[in-house]
Amino acid sequence: MPDPANTPLRVLFCIGVNQNFFDLPTGQGKTVWDGFTTMLGRLHELPGVTVLGTIDDDQHMVGPSDSWPWTCYVLADVVDQPTVTAACNLLRTVQVGEHGLWRYMKIEARLGRPLPEPEAAR
Repeated sequence: MPDPANTPLRVLFCIGVNQNFFDLPTGQGKTVWDGFTTMLGRLHELPGVTVLGTIDDDQHMVGPSDSWPWTCYVLADVVDQPTVTAACNLLRTVQVGEHGLWRYMKIEARLGRPLPEPEAAR
């Protein structure tokens, strides 16, 4: 049985694109995309974060997402809550032109623990 004190948090980062992105003139969204990919790169590099997978629903969802269903998700194992906070803070620190990425996107984190794997999956 795993030691709960040493088990990382299982975190689902829920990311939504807000109306400010859709208000940009046609063709100017690429700068936001560049900022977003920078944020994802920094998330992957953040000490204590192991990204397990991502999903992007931009082909089946068009328009802003201020809550569920979100535009995209990142599932990760994270060492502790301060690191989850640091991951969310990336939307404040990554710049898109003269604005932080948070002007165009929002992020929420759901924290829990992994469910036990079924015997058949081992």
